[in-house]
Amino acid sequence: MPTTVQVKLGDRSYLIRIGRNLSPGAPFESPAGLRCMMVSDSNVDPLHGGRMQHLLEERGIECFRAVVPAGETTKDLKWVAQLYERAAEAGLDRTGLILALGGGMIGDLAGFVAATYLRGVRFIQVPTSLLAVVDSSVGGKTGVNLSQGKNLVGAFYQPVEVVADLDLMATLPQREYVSGLAEVVKYGVIRDATFFGLLEKHAEELVRREAVLLERVAARCCEIKAEVVAMDEREIGPRAVLNFGHTLGHALEKVDGYGTWLHGEAVAIGLAYAARLSTARQGFPKPDADRVIALLARLGLPVAPPADREVTWSELSAAMAADKKTLRNKPRFVLASRMGAVLTGVEVEDGLLAEAWTHVLS
Repeated sequence: MPTTVQVKLGDRSYLIRIGRNLSPGAPFESPAGLRCMMVSDSNVDPLHGGRMQHLLEERGIECFRAVVPAGETTKDLKWVAQLYERAAEAGLDRTGLILALGGGMIGDLAGFVAATYLRGVRFIQVPTSLLAVVDSSVGGKTGVNLSQGKNLVGAFYQPVEVVADLDLMATLPQREYVSGLAEVVKYGVIRDATFFGLLEKHAEELVRREAVLLERVAARCCEIKAEVVAMDEREIGPRAVLNFGHTLGHALEKVDGYGTWLHGEAVAIGLAYAARLSTARQGFPKPDADRVIALLARLGLPVAPPADREVTWSELSAAMAADKKTLRNKPRFVLASRMGAVLTGVEVEDGLLAEAWTHVLS
């Protein structure tokens, strides 16, 4: 039996199902005749597109496949427009459905198309990466990038279900899988010190994708995400805790060019930075900051850019000033006060920001 987690949002509530050999479409009692556009990318569609189409058609759902190039550079308005055209060609109307089959990029892109095509059609997330399972597929954030920054155009738009079939991750390259572990570590720091301890105890098994542990870890991450989203769907306040490590992580992605880093790799460096900054600004115990950095390294994640990759502080600082969470050109940070608890909206003086980056590099 799959593990289920409910995202409680009134009439927009939905279930996350986490397990093995799962099929989408549970919310539809009579799906026969339903028309679906399945959006995937050039890596995932050859691996899983045919099987997913078969599962949908077994339930009587007519499926049209739209395949876009893999990679973060596809997450832009040009491809949104092309997917609008594909949806129109497929005859998708307001009773239709868009299904995102892929990682975080596909979920963000297809979700934004679903939110805006015909002013909104129903939407299912079928994540195929660990990062998407534990983070981006849950909570209704959709969007695309601009040259000025990441996720600057988007909408809050909830799916009708999330189907986290962990079997789909069997084909996920190890680098992509490990990248998703950065978001897993984040949940322990921001919300659950006991969970962080579990990750420390079982880091090597988690890297090996031990099945029972992986389902347990994925479920706990989804529970935390669902709790936070239920409190603050549109990121007015408490939901900002989920941005721990992301301000610098997004800046690093922008400065180095989208696609140079996997999102989780950039976030891992952002987590290391946020841990050091938390010690300097909020009194986060240094031994706990060291634990965060040590766990990231044990999981195979970067905690600093390699020595041969020049990333200047002035570039990162300018990129952070353009972040969507910035207020009056001053980046605001999520910082830890103790393991399992963070503060949001913290402004930090420039000297401490630069000093924390120096600590990361050293």
